[in-house]
Amino acid sequence: MSETPPTNVPKSKGWIRLAVDFGGLLAFFIGYLTTHSLVSAAWWLVAGSAIALVVGFVSEKRLAPMPLISGVLALVFGSLTVFFKDPIFLKLKPTITMTLFAVVLLGGLAAKRNFLKMLMGSELVMTDAVWRTFTLRYGIFFLAVAALNEVVWRTQSESLWAIFKVFGILGLTILFSLSQAPLIMRGMKQAEGQGGPPADPEETKAAPPIIE
Repeated sequence: MSETPPTNVPKSKGWIRLAVDFGGLLAFFIGYLTTHSLVSAAWWLVAGSAIALVVGFVSEKRLAPMPLISGVLALVFGSLTVFFKDPIFLKLKPTITMTLFAVVLLGGLAAKRNFLKMLMGSELVMTDAVWRTFTLRYGIFFLAVAALNEVVWRTQSESLWAIFKVFGILGLTILFSLSQAPLIMRGMKQAEGQGGPPADPEETKAAPPIIE
């Protein structure tokens, strides 16, 4: 999963953040193209995720919560795949990860705690009502992607699932994030009307973490 780099981040830092966010996923894809085996590609995933986390920590002396969680989950599920020599763990990772984040977001709303606002509140200034809608939509989206992953890995070939994992989930998340721009702008304008900072169209580019 990834966080959109702020626009004021130096270009070199931006590349480092991209490497941290997508290093493990890219390593997995290269590994699968090379070996045509999910178990072998899991080695690449584990190595790529570990290196990405180290690079991110060394370069910024910290790790943002979402890349850290995503990297740790990649290490866990990749290691289970390698240890048991069973690709089922890799196939279940998106389902479990997406469901976990959905439960956290939706459960937080039920408990009147908006975890997405806590994560992104420094990037987006919106009214609480819009934040609730924004979070609810993402919770439902994550559940839908979890269900779709189950359908794909259970009904399609291993190679097609690998493509879906790398490009399908990422593409769907980006498209869904872009589709939320009107809601974000409305929330920002409402917040501005209540005394918040002026709405900046550039801030609509800020997106919740991309979970891979």
